[in-house]
Amino acid sequence: MSSGTKWTANSMIAGAGGGLVASIATCPLDVVKTKLQAQRAARGQADYLGVWAMLRNIIQHDGLRGLYRGLGPTILGYLPTWAIYFAVYDGIKTRFGQPPIGMESNERLYPAPSAKGYQPVIREHPWTLHILSAMTAGASSTICTNPFWVIKTRFMTQSRTEVRYRHTLDAATTIYRNEGIRAFYRGLLPSLLGIAHVAVQFPLYEQLKLMAQRHNHNKPLPSYTILLCSAVAKMTASVATYPHEVVRTRLQTQRRLIAVGADGALLPPRKRSGIVRTTKKIVHFEGWRGLYKGLSINLIRTVPNSAVTMLTYELLMKKLSTLRTE
Repeated sequence: MSSGTKWTANSMIAGAGGGLVASIATCPLDVVKTKLQAQRAARGQADYLGVWAMLRNIIQHDGLRGLYRGLGPTILGYLPTWAIYFAVYDGIKTRFGQPPIGMESNERLYPAPSAKGYQPVIREHPWTLHILSAMTAGASSTICTNPFWVIKTRFMTQSRTEVRYRHTLDAATTIYRNEGIRAFYRGLLPSLLGIAHVAVQFPLYEQLKLMAQRHNHNKPLPSYTILLCSAVAKMTASVATYPHEVVRTRLQTQRRLIAVGADGALLPPRKRSGIVRTTKKIVHFEGWRGLYKGLSINLIRTVPNSAVTMLTYELLMKKLSTLRTE
């Protein structure tokens, strides 16, 4: 097995491990955030619930188990999401940028925008390479795993008056039977638009690590520094691109049930809203603040989520690289 293949395999294992740990640790916050995004009531209306009211409501009616609804599809979604993401992300950087640990410096070259043509790989990664890697990896993982996120959102937003899904497979079969295969790809377009999120987060994360590395005189970075770099990058990206998450959640919770008429013939389903119409409805009925529902709890959730993911990823990569060289 070549060094590049081993590096990619290590990235997939480390990425999946990081996503697994983070998804379990922050699931309760994810449940609260998703319910806040899905509620149609505007701030100030009688049935509007804020962060603490939503949290109390979940615990009162569903107990502590209610804070972990959707954990199954979340784990099933995060494992391939982060595995695909880091494999593609590191794969592109390996192909066009610096070589990974254990590779000779003359094994990889990347085209530099200068008259000298191809420059030695000892140069730092350009920003364009980080952005290309992040956006390609984000698109790849999003397209492959969107059905899991639809199921997760449905799990977390089911009302107490509905027949609850028993498990992930039951949710998948119920959605497919009632709404067809297209239901699993609702919210895909805003998710792809949300790739701007990772295009901000990961290049910024890499740049912050590079700055910290220089400040640390090129010594291995301590865990708290990696956590801080990841937290700052994630918070910045989350604030910049948050509205797409609210729109995505609204689209994923739309039902398009297959209706049957009195004569037994299938009736055409009611037309559902797209991105533009959904966004306009949110702004019209809930104001611009409606596009930022759940932002506070999202920052509380995503910052430690990303930090734990990235720290676990970095530690696993170090361990796997050490095992490979032994």
